[in-house]
Amino acid sequence: MLEKTVYRQLLSHAFDIPISVTYWDGKEENYGEGEPVVKVRFNEELPLKSFTDEPTLTLAEDYMKGAIEIDGSIEELVASAYRTDHSFLTNNPFIKHFPKRSHSEKSSQKDVQSHYDIGNDFYEMWLDKTMTYSCAYFEHDDDTLEEAQINKVHHILNKLQPEPGKRLLDIGSGWGTLLFVAAEEYGLHATGITLSQEQYDYTQQQIKERHLEGKVDVLLEDYREVDDQFDYVTSVGMFEHVGKENLGLYFKKVADFMKPNGRALIHGITGQHEGAGVDPFITKYVFPGGYIPNVAENLKHIMDAKLQFSDLEPLRRHYQKTLEMWYENYKKVEDKTAEKYGKEFARMWGMYLQACAGSFKGGNIDVMQYLLVKAPSGTGLPMTRQYMYDADKKEASVKQLG
Repeated sequence: MLEKTVYRQLLSHAFDIPISVTYWDGKEENYGEGEPVVKVRFNEELPLKSFTDEPTLTLAEDYMKGAIEIDGSIEELVASAYRTDHSFLTNNPFIKHFPKRSHSEKSSQKDVQSHYDIGNDFYEMWLDKTMTYSCAYFEHDDDTLEEAQINKVHHILNKLQPEPGKRLLDIGSGWGTLLFVAAEEYGLHATGITLSQEQYDYTQQQIKERHLEGKVDVLLEDYREVDDQFDYVTSVGMFEHVGKENLGLYFKKVADFMKPNGRALIHGITGQHEGAGVDPFITKYVFPGGYIPNVAENLKHIMDAKLQFSDLEPLRRHYQKTLEMWYENYKKVEDKTAEKYGKEFARMWGMYLQACAGSFKGGNIDVMQYLLVKAPSGTGLPMTRQYMYDADKKEASVKQLG
């Protein structure tokens, strides 16, 4: 009875939308004013200590095994909790300190492979044809996911204002879309780095099929082992994987990769508030070793690396929309996923996509593009940022004509 009383206190003030909660004893209670937008049902009693120590992990695991059922939008439920100052997600004195994780080269490779080497066939089921697994860029409300992912690649490359014939390094190159566009449309020699065997094999296959030998290459290697310099550096969704203790080294390596007056575009998930930077559910089931730095941390490391800012752009709403579109795709293959990987995995992945969308929607996390130069700010770039949008519009016109 005492535990249910504590749950009542935690849940009754956790959301800024009306919800209903049916507890394990069958009794239903409504919280907030108006008709419930989301209905939560506890089929089993949750251990209170687990909930207060690690609420996201406890709730996620119980949802995965069916001990919790949710009727309504998980995205909206999570967003609501993050919008509420006194929610158990935003103000929980019981949450335990999360232990540090190793980010040695060996452990980093294991972490990356545990996530990305589930199998290309899994990601092919719900990503778009470009196999891009990062925030898209929606120039228009009606952009398809594939169009928005290509928009993102152009937006990144256009910010660098690259010259044909020069060299580009992409740290954490994924399935290679940025490399292919850089070579085919911008005339760059593009090199990618990945720790995922699946991504490496896929990129090598695409290089052959696209006849890009000598124009694109990919290394199955830790970025810390690469010793070379480039005119341009890109890195999309990478610094979230290096760990808090390695952020300084990461940005120092970015600087080392850049030639004098070189330019870099670093794109990654960033917090706009002080916080733990880690989530026990994400760490256990999705991104082992992940750490989301806040913007102040990144700015400090960038300055320590003796790089200068030329532009900083938040794209929070773009990632929210990307995740919503991923989830719409995933819903169509969730049963197929359950058949191949098990029901708990299938429920986990659907919940993960929705919860991440909610986290962006509620402002818990953001995603930003940092345009950096190894020189005084703006060196080699036009006086205003209008050139970025002019180039984006030019790409859009070419796309329409094609």
